[in-house]
Amino acid sequence: MISSPSATSSLSSGAATSDLFDQSALSTLAQRLVEAARRAGADAADAVAVRGISQGVEVRDGRVEESERSEGDDVGLRVLVGQRQAVVSTNDVSGDGVARLAERAVALARVAPDDKYVGLADPSLLARDFPELDLLDPEIPSTSELERRAREAEAAALAVKGVTKSGGASASTGIGGMVLVTSTGFHGSYLRSGHGISVTAISGEGTGMERDYDFTSAPHASDLASPESVGRTAGERTVARANPRKVETCKVPVVFDPRVSGSLVGHLVGAVNGASIARKTSFLKDRLGEQLFAKNIRIVDDPLRVRGLRSQSFDAEGVKVKKLAIIDQGVLTSWLLDCATARELGLVTNGHAQRGVSSSPSPGSYNLYLEAGEPTPAELISDIKQGFYVTDLIGSGVNGVTGDYSRGASGFWIENGEITYAVSEVTIAGHLLGIFKSLVPANDLKFRYGVDAPTLRIEGLTVGGR
Repeated sequence: MISSPSATSSLSSGAATSDLFDQSALSTLAQRLVEAARRAGADAADAVAVRGISQGVEVRDGRVEESERSEGDDVGLRVLVGQRQAVVSTNDVSGDGVARLAERAVALARVAPDDKYVGLADPSLLARDFPELDLLDPEIPSTSELERRAREAEAAALAVKGVTKSGGASASTGIGGMVLVTSTGFHGSYLRSGHGISVTAISGEGTGMERDYDFTSAPHASDLASPESVGRTAGERTVARANPRKVETCKVPVVFDPRVSGSLVGHLVGAVNGASIARKTSFLKDRLGEQLFAKNIRIVDDPLRVRGLRSQSFDAEGVKVKKLAIIDQGVLTSWLLDCATARELGLVTNGHAQRGVSSSPSPGSYNLYLEAGEPTPAELISDIKQGFYVTDLIGSGVNGVTGDYSRGASGFWIENGEITYAVSEVTIAGHLLGIFKSLVPANDLKFRYGVDAPTLRIEGLTVGGR
């Protein structure tokens, strides 16, 4: 389990930070819930206790518009009676609440339909050691520090020539974590902190206004980009979008900027989610082991990245997690699985269960990324006579059953290997299998989001314009 560092700052006056980091009461509560469920007649049970604390400040024109703080602990109990399962949750277990919650869960399970795939994880798969992932920043910023970060980011955006007004800036901090206890003997917990800065800038007036943004987020404040750089980038992006043009409908190479290229990885991962495969609602349901990408493409999910945004050492069923190459040498190697979907597919879970307090486990991802290639972004576009460089995507017109892809987009036109004028109000369309097959990555991968990819070039997408 992750140890709780000591600190002297606080999210609020009067609440010691060390108390916020202390999960011992949540651990005790989860253990009591599991024991109460067994006494009430459950054959097996697990309990999760989730802590969430956040504070944020929003400013506009140098003045604080909003300052919010939230704090809460929630618990969820899953019980199994034979092949029947029920999940209940609460944020109040005062008095005899533990016993009543357990009795309610068992009563619900007894009238639930049979499900031959439900059950706790095999004890042999459970995590036994918990590597230090350095997810918890012991220094929590004060409200005045959050205000400073937001004001500096906004000021830097407004200082960019051509920016006419602020769309607002914000800074936030928080702590989130989970305790998991199972009747098979697993007991694990983790805490992670989070910091963020974001700003939106506006250029032009009236119907000619354009806006863009930038943000930075990390578990440790020391890993954030500076407020000044976030604001400056937002301002420069906004000004670059001024006076966008229309283009004729055509089929050209399309290049995805890193802030949108991860969306293509997201579409892949949605299609290889074990739940979609079990329901036969994925266009990749029959393609395990097939070559979907070029041989130099590798797409990895890494739950053990130090200081990763979504890192943790066990999944929501207590299963040990590990780095997984979903695509290796272009080949689809695995589905994302929790215990139930693995049983349904005749496989073994690979530790990708995720869960809230009011839901049963289901598959999900951690820190996803597509590995960098060799060419620079400039080299990637150097031979494109006519093409489209995408910086923003709109809508969600992607069909996970058929693989058809169509999304609204804006960005810049490419002519003779150079990024030229701004383009807006177009669509890009194709099929995900074709997109995957022609995908070429640049060498500029950075870990900024939960899903990351470098600049990506795709051949022959249809750009729908005038």
